[in-house]
Amino acid sequence: MDSEDSDKVQIGENKCVSKSILLSQLNTYNLYYKGEALQLRHREEEGELIIEGLLNVFWGVRQPIRLQMQDEKEAGRPSLTSLSTETDTNTLKSDIYICLIEVATADDQSKDFSEEKEEAGEEEQQESTRSDRLARTKTDVGGRRISGRRLGIRRVKRNRCSFNGHFYNHKTAVFTPKFGSVTNVRVNSCMTTAQVLRLLLNKFKIENSPDEFSLYIVHTSGERHQLKPNDHPLALRVLQGPCEQVSKMFLMETDQVEEVTHDVAQYIKFELPVLQSFIAKLQEEEEREMQKLKKRYADMRRIIKKCMRSLADSTNVT
Repeated sequence: MDSEDSDKVQIGENKCVSKSILLSQLNTYNLYYKGEALQLRHREEEGELIIEGLLNVFWGVRQPIRLQMQDEKEAGRPSLTSLSTETDTNTLKSDIYICLIEVATADDQSKDFSEEKEEAGEEEQQESTRSDRLARTKTDVGGRRISGRRLGIRRVKRNRCSFNGHFYNHKTAVFTPKFGSVTNVRVNSCMTTAQVLRLLLNKFKIENSPDEFSLYIVHTSGERHQLKPNDHPLALRVLQGPCEQVSKMFLMETDQVEEVTHDVAQYIKFELPVLQSFIAKLQEEEEREMQKLKKRYADMRRIIKKCMRSLADSTNVT
C-alpha cells in the first residue's frame, strides 16, 4: 500500500496522478520551453516529487484593484497622501503650513533640473511668490490637495517594482490591469491555489483580499474551470501541457466569472443566429420531455385510481 502511495502525486484535494505520468508530462513541458526561463526543475524529498519554477498567470480581472501606497518599511512613516486622507482639515492645514515654512528656505535645492532652468531668471521674484503661495495655501488647502511640486518638495525616486508599467504611487494606486497581460510567480508543485494567490498579490503589493480572486484554466474553445483552494496549480499546468495557445491560467474575480463546461463551450463559438436555433431546438426538446413526463404520471395516477375503485367495489360486495 505504501509503495502505491509513493507512486502517486497529489494535485488537489482527493486528487492524485501517477508519478510516471507527471514526469512524462514534465519532460514534454521542458522540451517545449528548452532554453527559456519557464523550464521547470524537479527533485524528490522523502519519496515525494517536487516540481518548481515559474508559473505564467494571465490577468483577467474586470474591476479595479488596489495597490499599496507605500512599502512595508514605510508603513509607519506618514506620507502627504495619508495625511490628506486620515487627518481632519484643520490638522492638515497646520501640517502643510509648517511644511511650507520648512521647505521655503530650501526651495532652490528642491527643484528638478528642468525647473531650475526655467526659473533661473526669476530669483528676484521668489520672496513675493513664496508669500503669495503661503496665503493661497491657507485658503485653498481645505478644498483641494496641494501637490508636492507646488510645495517645493522634491519627490524622492525609489527603485520600486513596476506593475505592467504602473508604479505604486497615488496616481496608479487603483487601476484595472490590461486583460490578457501576463505575469509570473515562482512556485512549487506542493503549493495550493490559495498559497499561489497570496504569493502573487504580495509580489505586486496588492491590497485586495486573496478571497476575492480565483485561478481559472481557460481553453481556447471557451471551456473554463475554476481551481479549488486546495488544488496545486503548477502540477495542473504541467498536466494541461505547455502550449498557452491551447490553455492559459487566468486570475479572475470569483464572483464575476462562471465555469464553462466542455458541452457548453462547443456552442459558444457559433454566430448568434446559430445559437438562437440551438436554443429553439432545446426548448422544443424540453417541451417534449415535459409532455412525456406529464403523460407518465397521468398514466400512473389513472392506474392507481382504477385499483382504488376495484378495492372499494370488492369491499362493498363483502
